[in-house]
Amino acid sequence: MLRRVLRVLFIPQIWLIISLLLSVVGNAFPIQVQPVCLCFVKGQVFDRETHQPIPGATILIKETGQGMTTNTVGQYRIDRLCEGTYTLVARIVGYREVQQTLTLKHDVAEASRDVLLSEDVHHLQNVTVTAQKTDALTSQSVMALQGRTLDQTRGLTLGDALRNVPGVTTLQTGSSVVKPVIHGMHSSRVLILNNGIRQEGQQWGSEHGPEIDPFVATRLSVIKGAAGVRYGSDAIGGVILVEPALLPTAGKLHGQLNLAGFSNGQQGVVSAQTEGSVGRQLASGAARFGWRVQGTVKTGGNMKTPTYFLDNTGVRERNGSAAFIYRGERWHSEVFYSRFSSEIGIFSGSHIGSLTDLQQVLDSGEPLVKSGFSYAIGRPSQAIVHDLLKWRTAYTAMTGANWHLTLARQTDDRMEYDLHLPRNDSLASLNRPELRFQLTTYSAELIRESQTRTNRSSTMGVSGLYQYNIMTGRPLIPNFQLATLGTFWIGKERRGSWEYELGMRIDWRHLQIFRYVNRVYDSPTFIYASPSGTLGATHYHNDHWITRLNLGTAWRPPNISELFSDGVHHGAAAYEQGDAGLRPETNISLNLATEWRSDRVQAEVELYYNHIQNYIYLRPQSEPILTVRGAFPYFKYTQTNAIYTGIDATVDLKLGVRWNWTTKPSYLYVQDMKVNQPIVMIPPNRWDNSLRYTLVQPNKAGRWREPYISVGNLLVARQNRVPVNSDFAPPPPAYSLWTAAVGSTMAVSDKQSIDISLTATNLFDIQYRDYLNRFRYYANDMGRNVAIRLKWGF
Repeated sequence: MLRRVLRVLFIPQIWLIISLLLSVVGNAFPIQVQPVCLCFVKGQVFDRETHQPIPGATILIKETGQGMTTNTVGQYRIDRLCEGTYTLVARIVGYREVQQTLTLKHDVAEASRDVLLSEDVHHLQNVTVTAQKTDALTSQSVMALQGRTLDQTRGLTLGDALRNVPGVTTLQTGSSVVKPVIHGMHSSRVLILNNGIRQEGQQWGSEHGPEIDPFVATRLSVIKGAAGVRYGSDAIGGVILVEPALLPTAGKLHGQLNLAGFSNGQQGVVSAQTEGSVGRQLASGAARFGWRVQGTVKTGGNMKTPTYFLDNTGVRERNGSAAFIYRGERWHSEVFYSRFSSEIGIFSGSHIGSLTDLQQVLDSGEPLVKSGFSYAIGRPSQAIVHDLLKWRTAYTAMTGANWHLTLARQTDDRMEYDLHLPRNDSLASLNRPELRFQLTTYSAELIRESQTRTNRSSTMGVSGLYQYNIMTGRPLIPNFQLATLGTFWIGKERRGSWEYELGMRIDWRHLQIFRYVNRVYDSPTFIYASPSGTLGATHYHNDHWITRLNLGTAWRPPNISELFSDGVHHGAAAYEQGDAGLRPETNISLNLATEWRSDRVQAEVELYYNHIQNYIYLRPQSEPILTVRGAFPYFKYTQTNAIYTGIDATVDLKLGVRWNWTTKPSYLYVQDMKVNQPIVMIPPNRWDNSLRYTLVQPNKAGRWREPYISVGNLLVARQNRVPVNSDFAPPPPAYSLWTAAVGSTMAVSDKQSIDISLTATNLFDIQYRDYLNRFRYYANDMGRNVAIRLKWGF
């Protein structure tokens, strides 16, 4: 046991010295000599239908426990195997597990074995824990949406698409802006990686939704828990990975067309994607060039509660992306560009002219402004343009080490328009925003991945970021520039049925402010630095049962809004005030997850505990505030010590051949440790259930394939754990929402298929308010919404 721990905790060179010292101790620490085994197996894992390589698939030798995950082009290699017959196991979420018999002999030192995986329709109907790519922390709880499950969310925002993941809720600002919340934490505590690049926008705002088109992704992964070792500071709550498919390596032109229509808001979405490959084949069989082009258009009007429309809640989006890759024998280089352009109307009933009118709305629960349906977007509103340019080059050295260099540039241009124009505004400046934030970010990362032995691997890297923000308009936050630098190392080792993991990182951050205070120029500087770490273990009890344990630390310096906000945050319809004396948050987290997977039952239970020192949050003040722009709820940033603890569970039970029942309870407990009382704006507990019937029938061209019908219920409790007299309105009552869906796939030919589905949310059109909707003070949440989706793959 001592040997096992030491080999996990130290790099190979240190372990060699320790092994020599232990060898002279004698029988207390005997070293067993293993037979020399020089055979190995290598190959590549592909999707059976598209023949696309599959990265992140788990490849295991069942008898010895040796294994690895496939690299970015789906390749694997397992060394140091003895002569004999083995079972090669390949698995990844969304595909059926494959087991193949493998025979190795001394006179044939190696075996090449490619693996073809077929889509698992049953698994794709649910959210399933899966092994990740080599840069993820395998001892942490990771869940993913892909395949048919992801298709059933097309047309929704990124936050809405992730609602079905246990432990993930949403923070809303009306019906148009939705931010994902992981275990009660959001905004600057949750990192979002868009195609491997840290998404940098004005994410400090509660009404600043992620500027990402979900149609870019073929997979959305959620890492729950502190992940600062791999991804840097701020990842206290978790990480969301928006992952496109690999660029095609073979085949002619193909793609897909997605259409979605929604009854509420009369919203329509069109998204198209096409891709292909050209050039001569390399030794691996991949074409030298690959490309992809994608675009999305979305238009929607005023949303409707069960009894009235929400005035000025329309949305318009125009998004696009393009990617190109060049491959060599040992290296490849990829360029990716995306643009997200959105115009969002802010519910006009949230901007109120006087304290008397505001109190009337809080007391009555009815908005002062009601209107009919319209596609027009007037004031107040937001207009956002986010551009991302990424260049990534990967090289595989002769030693087997993989090097990755990634450079990126992002620009985020956010324009916010108040309800009323300034009195002296001229006609020429009608389109001038009252607030404009222009954020430019440059980032770089160099990663080295190596596998020193069959059962041991390490990842190390260095990353840097430089950004500057220019703000114009009425006061809210000052201009600033920010520089960060970080370096990390993660080591993994597989020993029989155990896998161990150790990670260390240190980050440095330099923030400089540019502002005038009482007409005097002020340029304070803030420097933060802190280490973070992770220690984890995964135990593969048998083919069905896995347990993961992870102890981690992370930290987060205060953001610009928390330090210096001072004014009306019009999108959130609130007056917010920062505190320049805030200190960085530090977090210690403990996660324990166990997973059982069999033909009839898939279950995962996760327990988590977070202790956050110097926790920063927006605290409602005792009275609203009256400004020249109207009356608003008044909030101040403050600090305390807090604990976040809870449990998430998912159980999917196969009831016979055609029926599936899925249940997902989530419980969260948050406490202010300084004053021993709850904290505001924490998600209430919830319980999600669904029952699905699938008609299994042979797959034939021109025939409907595996039609299904499902019904679901989401029960959300009232948030009773709130401080006394701590908010402008009491938490809303508990509510229960029903959902129904029907859908199927029609195979037009061997290469073409059409997926169609019809989904109704809030089926019975009930009136309710969600505690995490910032506009719950003014109006009800959205009523019934019927969505039809069609996907044509060609």
